[in-house]
This record gives sequence, structure tokens and C-alpha cells, in this order.
Amino acid sequence: MERDELVEANAEFYAAFEAGDLDRMSAVWADGPYASGVTCVHPGWTRLRGRDEVLRSWALIMANTEYIQFVLTDVEADVYGEQAVVTCKENILTAEEGAENGFLAAGSMIATNVFVRVGGGWRLLVHHGSPILNDTEEQ
Repeated sequence: MERDELVEANAEFYAAFEAGDLDRMSAVWADGPYASGVTCVHPGWTRLRGRDEVLRSWALIMANTEYIQFVLTDVEADVYGEQAVVTCKENILTAEEGAENGFLAAGSMIATNVFVRVGGGWRLLVHHGSPILNDTEEQ
């Protein structure tokens, strides 16, 4: 049950991004006493720290993203009391209206998402996304 709620909280993070809904995205991230520790590393960006700075970055990204879809694979979720870690592979498809073939990019990222339990639910404290440069399976 606990792990299922964590996986659902993780999925909501991606659903908020896909929907381009800043209110939903804001509801995903930790606030209150955790606000100053909220941290995000977007692929290729430097670290952003503090809830306001992180949410500004999402507003900017969502304002400049016409379409994005995530298919999450290799989802691993571990609960450690009031904290939890989810790692997953983000298989991403983006598109732009008017593009010749409709699709601009497809690719994969690896993400680490750290959650804290707040008021009985999970809130995101840290998101770190990194491009996968070599996607060969370990042998």
C-alpha cells in the first residue's frame, strides 16, 4: 500500500508535466519546512534549490513545451520511514505543431526522485534527471 501510494505520487509528477499544469506541479512538490530544501536538476542544467526557484523553472519549461509524453519503465520505489526514493527510466516523446513529421524528439532519461511524507501523502523533495548516453543492457 505504502509503495503503491509512492508510485502514484511519482506518476502524478509526470502527469502534471504532461498536462502543462503548474497548479498540479506545485501540489506535487514539498513546501512548508521543506521549501528551502526543494532541489531540481533538469538534464543539462545546474542545480536549482528552493521551492520558488524550482517552480519557476517548471513554469518556463511548460510554457515552452507544446507536447510531451512520458512512458515510465524500470520504476523502483523504496520507502525509508518518512522518506522515499523512486528511480525510473523516462521514455520521452515530444512534438510540435507544424513540424514536418509532427515529432521533434524522442529519447530517454534516468531520474531519481526523493519524496518526503507530509500529512499522510508523499511530496517531491528532489528530482534529478540525467540523459542516458549509452543504453546498452548490462551483461
